[in-house]
Order: sequence, then C-alpha cells, then structure tokens
Amino acid sequence: MRQPLILTMGDPTGVGPEIIARAWLEGHFETVNRPLLTAGDPGILHRAACLYDADCVLTESREGPASHMLVGKGRRMAIRALSRLPAGQLVAGRPDAACGRAMLDYITWACDRCLAGEAAAMITGPINKQAILAAGCDAPGHTELLARRCKVDKVVMMLGGSRLKVCLVTTHLAIRDVPAALNRDEILSTIRIADAAFRRFFACSRPRLAVLALNPHAGEGGRFGDEESRIIAPAIDAARRLGISASGPHSADALFHFAVRGDYDAVICMYHDQGLIPLKLLHFEDGVNTTLGLPIIRTSVDHGTAYDLAGTGKADCRSLVEAVKMAARMAPAGL
Repeated sequence: MRQPLILTMGDPTGVGPEIIARAWLEGHFETVNRPLLTAGDPGILHRAACLYDADCVLTESREGPASHMLVGKGRRMAIRALSRLPAGQLVAGRPDAACGRAMLDYITWACDRCLAGEAAAMITGPINKQAILAAGCDAPGHTELLARRCKVDKVVMMLGGSRLKVCLVTTHLAIRDVPAALNRDEILSTIRIADAAFRRFFACSRPRLAVLALNPHAGEGGRFGDEESRIIAPAIDAARRLGISASGPHSADALFHFAVRGDYDAVICMYHDQGLIPLKLLHFEDGVNTTLGLPIIRTSVDHGTAYDLAGTGKADCRSLVEAVKMAARMAPAGL
C-alpha cells in the first residue's frame, strides 16, 4: 500500500473538523491517489459529520495506524485517535489548554510519521496560537513549530493556487520592521529554497523566479529607498551565479500581471501583504499554504479557525481539498 497522507484536525473548536468531514462526505478525496488518515479526535469528527445530516457510525479499527473508522454515505474515514475531548461540552471558538495540547499532539504525531518515512505528506488544519501557547508551546504557529521539530533553521512560506504562487522573505512583521529584517543572505536563501522546491516538487527544470522590489517603482533609482540596489539586486546576482533563473528587482505594482499571465513560476515577495493581497484576490477560496525547506512535505489550508462559522456547517472546504491534492502531487511516486 502506498504511504498515506495525514490530515491534522486543527483546533477542535474551529472549522477544521467540519471541513474535513464535509470534504470527505462530498467525495472530494476520492480522486486522490493515496490513502488518507486523519490525526485528530474521533468523537469531534463524528459530531462534525452530523452537521451535514449524515447517518455516520463510528467504530474502532485496527487497520494500519488507524484506531477508528467513521462510516457514512458509503465512505470510510480512517482516524488516528490522538485526543478524546468531551465533544458535547466544547463551544465553538473557545479552545482551552486541553484543546491546545491536542492540536500540538496532532501536528507532532503527523510530523514524526513523515520524518520516519511512514507517511508521504501532512496536511494541516487551522490552529489557535493562544491555545497552543497555553499548552506550553511558544512557537508562533505551524511553520515555526515544524521547523523546530525537523531541526531546520530556514523555511519559506509559499502560498499558491493554479494561477499564482508567492514565496515570502519575511512573514508576520510590522511594516515598519520589514526593511531592517531584509538582508542579502535572507533574500538569497529564500530564492535558493524556492528554486530547489520547484525543481523537486513541481517538475520545473529551471524555475522562473521573479524577485520583487521593496519600494514603489523599484526605488526609482534611489529616490524612494536604496534597498533595491543595496540588498535585493546583489541577492539576485548571487542567485544567478548559482545557475538560478531569478530576475528583478521588479516593481510590485506591475509584476503580478505578468506572473498571472504565466511568465513566471513563482514570485519572491519581501513582506506578507505584498504577496498575499494579490494571492487572495485570485485564490481566496482555494489557496494553499505550503512550507518549503522542510525535509517533509507539508501543505495547509490558507485560512484560520473561522470561529464565526464553526459549528454551522457552512465553512468552505475548497482550500482543504486543494491542499490535499497539492500534497498528493508533491509526494514522491515511489513512497
């Protein structure tokens, strides 16, 4: 049997359980060419499936790593029970320390299975950062937690869909702190990781990477800042000397038109909103968050816990479906 993809359930009080249940019940996973295993809480997943008027039955299982099977509408969901929270007592949008501990357990178990070669990839549901902090983890989020677990110093956040993929040099920083955080080595490292990942996972023999400027009009010859000539251009030159097809610095207000047209495989962005505003304009419902630079494959939904929708059965599952499909495409054929 081919190695499975592992879905982590995310926050038990968010939309994670129900988007997994919805995608499963609607048959969206049936075209995926690998078995799927959900790392989570059987009782909460069963409750989530009931939101869709599905007559589902939860049973214990000894099939491989699965401990339970959720059966309904002629389909079976394999579940690894890593928590047994009181489903009837949990309130949407109110995770406690026990929920935070469960979220961490889902992530670390899935990561360790991937590191051990027992799973082909992991797909993560949305978590609550305050809850994992209450559970004793000071990592700002999934990306940092997985980097620590995998003992990797530098990773790159890539968000993408069929029309546009963006890679971020800096992520969650105040705008005023971005210029000081940029340097030649960080930009070059981002370019190198993106180039290696596109060669390995996306069948690009020589990825075309557009590197953005920081300032309007690429600094306009120094009138609006000198980061382009002082930091960004030297990083691009160094990348080219390594045989990487990197170009720029490009003015961000014009470049995305050409990227969406297909002239580039990915865009290297200097800060969060520079890349995510155009990305979410095009791929708000079906964008995928992928962590590049890890020794494992990790994709994720491109949204949060959506507490305003949790428990209603109205949450959109398209981002999850696309994250699963991307992980399946990235997974090595021989695993």
